[in-house]
Amino acid sequence: QGQLVESGGGLVQPGGSLRLSCTVSGSIFTANAMGWYRQVPGKQQRELVASIIVGGTTVYADSVKGRFTISGDPAKNTIFLQMNALKPEDTAIYYCNFPERRPATVPGSYWGQGTRVSVSS
Repeated sequence: QGQLVESGGGLVQPGGSLRLSCTVSGSIFTANAMGWYRQVPGKQQRELVASIIVGGTTVYADSVKGRFTISGDPAKNTIFLQMNALKPEDTAIYYCNFPERRPATVPGSYWGQGTRVSVSS
């Protein structure tokens, strides 16, 4: 089975931008959708902040709408997240995964290593 690989995180000042990437190393997962989740420091729950369906339909959490843009091809297991106008509250570890599998709520779900985003002056 393939492994999810996230990259592109870093330290940025408020108002700055980052672009995250997600690919799969190894075998492709069959998927109609992919999404970006984030886990805020000190919290166990991962929040789905953006998702994209094969064909291009996108959905965003209210907290990132208008600032984040998801793109890519879920069928090829490759997605991106352009993050603009970053705020300190965007600080988190960002993960990609497959919303159809409900990984945020199913115990024992597979996750990649994630990529850390820190927004601070």
